[in-house]
Amino acid sequence: MFDKILIANRGEIACRVIDTCQKLGVATVAVHSDIDANARHVDLADEAVSLGGATPAESYLRADAVINAALATGAQAIHPGYGFLSENPDFVEAVEAAGLVFIGPSAEAIRAMGLKDAAKALMEKAGVPVVPGYHGADHDPEFLKSEAARIGYPVLIKAVAGGGGKGMRQVNAEAEFSDALSAAKSEAKNAFGNEDVLIEKFVSTPRHIEVQVFGDGQKAVHLFERDCSLQRRHQKVIEEAPAPGMTPEMRDAMGQAAVRAAEAVGYAGAGTVEFIVDASDGLREDRFYFMEMNTRLQVEHPVTEEITGVDLVEWQLRVSAGHPLPMAQDALSVQGHSFEARIYAEDAAAGFLPATGTLEHLKFAQGARIDTGVRQGDEISPYYDPMIAKLTVHGATREEALSALAKALAKTEIAGCTTNIAFLKALASHKGFAEGNVDTGLIARDLVHLLQAPTPCSRTCSLAAITAMDIQPHPLQGFALWQPLRQQINLMLGDVSQTALIEPLGAGRFRVCPNAEHPETTHLIETGTAAKIDGNKVSANAVRGHDSVTVFRGNTYEFGLSDPLERANDEAGGNETRAPMPGLVKAVFVKAGDAVREGDQLAILEAMKMEHTLCAARDGVIEAVSATENTQVSAGDILIVLASEDAP
Repeated sequence: MFDKILIANRGEIACRVIDTCQKLGVATVAVHSDIDANARHVDLADEAVSLGGATPAESYLRADAVINAALATGAQAIHPGYGFLSENPDFVEAVEAAGLVFIGPSAEAIRAMGLKDAAKALMEKAGVPVVPGYHGADHDPEFLKSEAARIGYPVLIKAVAGGGGKGMRQVNAEAEFSDALSAAKSEAKNAFGNEDVLIEKFVSTPRHIEVQVFGDGQKAVHLFERDCSLQRRHQKVIEEAPAPGMTPEMRDAMGQAAVRAAEAVGYAGAGTVEFIVDASDGLREDRFYFMEMNTRLQVEHPVTEEITGVDLVEWQLRVSAGHPLPMAQDALSVQGHSFEARIYAEDAAAGFLPATGTLEHLKFAQGARIDTGVRQGDEISPYYDPMIAKLTVHGATREEALSALAKALAKTEIAGCTTNIAFLKALASHKGFAEGNVDTGLIARDLVHLLQAPTPCSRTCSLAAITAMDIQPHPLQGFALWQPLRQQINLMLGDVSQTALIEPLGAGRFRVCPNAEHPETTHLIETGTAAKIDGNKVSANAVRGHDSVTVFRGNTYEFGLSDPLERANDEAGGNETRAPMPGLVKAVFVKAGDAVREGDQLAILEAMKMEHTLCAARDGVIEAVSATENTQVSAGDILIVLASEDAP
C-alpha cells in the first residue's frame, strides 16, 4: 500500500478519497486554487499545495504543477478523482514518466474509450451490443444527412468526444438535420476542441442503466448496475441501485457485456460502462446498447458501495499498489436498495441555472450518507461545479429506501443560496418514479408539476416575520423586552410582497398577523427551546440571513427582506439584459447603435460548459454594451442596455 498520495481534485470527491486514505493510514496531499485555499478538502488533507489562479485552467488543469506538487511532497501516486485531468491520457503518461503511479486505468485504455465512434467499433468487435447508427470517419454534412435518412428518424447527433449532453441534438425530421448538425458541431468544438460527431438511432423510451466494473489490467468483475434515468438536460439528478424491474437474466447479460468491454481494453481500476436501454417493452436482454465507458470513478459510485458493502476507493488504492482484485465475481452480491440525490446550488425554476452565494446555514439529515466538500459559511463560487452535496440512503427494499430519501431531503436545511432541494423532493414523491416507471424523459414530461414551489401557510409566514425582527440572529430561541409594542415587517415571497404585523405579548410570546391585508388571520407564536403556534408545538427551524429569512418546515421557504422602495427602483425601466447566472461571456453579437428585433441574439454566456443564448426582449436600439468576450461575469451583472422606448 502507498504511504502518501496526492489528490488532483477538489470538493466532495477529494474529501471522499481522503476519508478512505485516513481509514487505511495513507497520508494525503491536497492541491488547491487561490479560491479554494480554505476549502474543506484542504483542511482534511495532511498537506496542501497551492496551484494558484481561480479558473480550472489556471489551477486544477495544470498537469505540470500537479505532478511537481506530488514530487515535492514525496507522494508516490496521484488519485485524479473525476473531471479535470481524470480522463486525460497525456496526463497519465506524464505521471508515469515522473516515476509516479496513476490511480486509474492506462493511457491506452482511456484513449480507446475516449472517442465514442472508435469505442463503439471496438465494442462491436468485443461482442458488446451497440445502438444502430453511423460511427465512421466521414464527417461530410451531406453524407451524415444521408446516413441519418438510412438509419431512420428520429436520430441523435452526438459529439464523438462528448459527455454530459454537450454537442448532442435530437432530430425528428430531415428538414431539421442541417441546422441541428451545425449547432452540435459548434457546441462540441467549444466544449471539447473536436467538432466530429456520430449519428445514432433515437430510442423512444430510453432508460440509462450503467454497470460498475473493476479490473486489474487483465481480468475484470462487475459490481452490478445503477439506474441513472432521472436526468434533465442529459445531467443525472437521482441515481439508484439496483435498477427497478431488473431481471436476473438481464443483469447477467449486462454484467457480462460490461466485463467484456473492460477486458477488451485491458482495463485497470474503477470504470463504468453505460448502456441505453429500450424500455418500450419492459427490460429485455436484446434491448440494451453500449453508449460509452467512463474511465474513472463515477459521481454516483456511493449507491454501488451501499448495495455491495465495497469501498471502491479502497479497491482503487489496492489494485494501483499492485494487489490483486479484492473479490471474485461470485463473492459479490446485491444487498437492499440505495438512492443518491445530487444537491446543487441551482435555480430549478429558472431552467436549472447554476447559483452562487454563501452557505449561511447548512444542516444535513442524520442517518443519511453525505458526501460534501463544503461547510457552513463557505461560498459557492462561479468557477466550479455548484454541487453542495450528494445525499445517499439505503433500505432493505426500494420502497424503504425511497421513503428514507424523501425524509432525508425534508430534513436537509440550506440557506444562503438557491438550491434544487424542492425539485428533488418532488421527484422523490413522484408517482411514476415510486412505481419504478422511469425513463430519461420523465422529468421533461412532468417538469411543470415538479417545479411547483410549495406555498407557505399563514403559520409559516408568521414564523418568518418573527425571525425577521431585529431581536437576535435566531429569534425563535429568545426574546428581548425592549422591543417596540408593535412592529411591521415587509416579507417577499418571490415577486409577491406582504406586510406582517407583530405585537409582543410578554417574554417569548407574540401575536402575529402575517398579512396586514387580512387582519382577521392571526397566530400566537411562542418561542423558546421549541416553538409553539397557537399552543401547538411545531417542528420548524428559521434562519435570518443578510437580506432573507429561510423557514424549514418539511419544505424550505425563503422570504426576501429587501426594501420595497429599493425594489421598485431596481425594477424600473426594464431595458437591461443581465447575466442570469455566473458564467463566461463567449460571444457578443451587437454594439451600441445597432437596431435589434425581439428574439435577436445579443450574446452567448457559458456556464458549466453549456451555452446559453441571451436574446432581445423587445424591438429597440442598443444604447450600451458592457459585456466583453472571454470575461467572467456574476449573476445580475448588466451586459447590454436598450435605449428607453420613449427616448428621442
